[in-house]
Amino acid sequence: MSMFRTYVPAAALAATLIAAPAFADTPMIEAMDQSVANGVVSAAMVSAPENGWLVVHRTDADMKPGPVVAHAPLRAGETADVAALLTEPVAPGEMLMLMVHSEAGGMTTGQFEYTLGAAEDGPIKPDGKLVMTVITAQ
Repeated sequence: MSMFRTYVPAAALAATLIAAPAFADTPMIEAMDQSVANGVVSAAMVSAPENGWLVVHRTDADMKPGPVVAHAPLRAGETADVAALLTEPVAPGEMLMLMVHSEAGGMTTGQFEYTLGAAEDGPIKPDGKLVMTVITAQ
């Protein structure tokens, strides 16, 4: 009898642990304003519908994506603590747009091939909207 009582809560716990969070299917980026003195821009969590890239663009008050200053590979699904190494200096106070890009359309899988406005490894747009967030370098 005691085995039955132990088994039922364990099964209930297992069912709870297996259930995916509601936001797992929604592409998103969670990031905060941060110091970039170490040459890295980080996102606390990225949810992507496919393999691709976390891309860091320069931006400003117009909120248009500008030149790419960092990128990091992403796996489909949720990835915690994604770090992208800066490829050029970013000063405190500059605004950065972190965006999810696809791996599709390029010539080589695993190589970031996007240039501003190109189709190769371009941004994903579920429902016609970019998956992005804007932070300020500290």
